[in-house]
Amino acid sequence: MDKPEAPMPPEPRAPLRRAPQGAVDTHVHMLAGVDEFPLWDGRVENPAAGPTLDGWIALLEEQMDALGIARCVLVHSIFYGTDNSVTAEALRRMSPRVRGVGLLPDGASEEQIDAFAAMGMDAVRLNYVHGGVLTWDGARAMAPALAVRGMHIQMLCHADQHMEDIADDIRTLPCPVVFDHVAWPSAGLDPNGAGIDTLCALLAEERAFIKLSGLYRLCDAPYTDADALVAKLIAANPQACLWGTDWPHIMLNGAGMPEGAALLDAFDRVVPSDALRQQILCDNPLKLYRF
Repeated sequence: MDKPEAPMPPEPRAPLRRAPQGAVDTHVHMLAGVDEFPLWDGRVENPAAGPTLDGWIALLEEQMDALGIARCVLVHSIFYGTDNSVTAEALRRMSPRVRGVGLLPDGASEEQIDAFAAMGMDAVRLNYVHGGVLTWDGARAMAPALAVRGMHIQMLCHADQHMEDIADDIRTLPCPVVFDHVAWPSAGLDPNGAGIDTLCALLAEERAFIKLSGLYRLCDAPYTDADALVAKLIAANPQACLWGTDWPHIMLNGAGMPEGAALLDAFDRVVPSDALRQQILCDNPLKLYRF
């Protein structure tokens, strides 16, 4: 059966306030032409037809320019399975403005992790929401090797379903865990919902980071329904907060296609302080991702 095709992202526009100089978008995906890199058989949709890898890089750069973004973190797309080559090639072409997050399977060898790090990868991604090739047990086993290399685990989970189960493990890991998309609470955006206090404790204890990203997957523009949760996460520890657009917004699954400018405007609505914007958009990611 033919797979659906992901839509193209919208033309970028300027936000109400451009990001401060040196800002980092910590969550974007890189795609390529359908014949340039092998796609994973288990994917649920195909990339939008048309752009080549260079074309997608140009589209990303247009958005970066519109928002005032200087650097990005390329998060490998499950479209390509464990073959990280499309992300590795984008890292090579866009260096030194980018760092990477990729996929490794359970039981990856030291040699595999070394080769992974040499691509420009700073983290392995574990996906509790859509599944994948790395389990929580596998990530825990890999954590010492990641820590030695200054790397970390990036995780997509549902705070209300998973946070209580993994919190104690996270406190014992030798490397931090970065949670995507405000830890994607599936029961709603209640700042007092299940798992949120535990997540905030992990942030305050400096055991985890949180990406203030993916709001469009959880509520409709202008994303005011997420304001209270975002504010609570920042209050828990602003030094543990990151921001990202999730461009080019693949696997929407019914969510509305967002604009990068609207996502940055939503962040600014909750974070009007120039000092706090500087910390979250620039200082925190520059330290974590070793630009």
